[in-house]
Amino acid sequence: MLTIFFKHDQSRPLSELNAQLERQGFYKAFPPEGVEVVSWYVMMGVGQVVTLRLPASRLREINRIIENSAWGAYHTEFYPTYDYKAIGIGNHEKAKQ
Repeated sequence: MLTIFFKHDQSRPLSELNAQLERQGFYKAFPPEGVEVVSWYVMMGVGQVVTLRLPASRLREINRIIENSAWGAYHTEFYPTYDYKAIGIGNHEKAKQ
């Protein structure tokens, strides 16, 4: 999985940022077909936080889409992640026995 922080450029109004994203084709390109959107939240004071599920072989593709369509409107941070829920819960249940 990949978690991306899209931090708004707070020096510009939202209408201007949205117009730039539209001009650059952000929502047309992101997320690309075949990539699962696990979550997509607005984080007040930050911007948007998106978690995608995708094969590692597609990381470069996602990076290029962001470079070509989101830069300028957003500052981005990328966090490769993995689903630990089943393991964590399993360890918790095992520890309770």
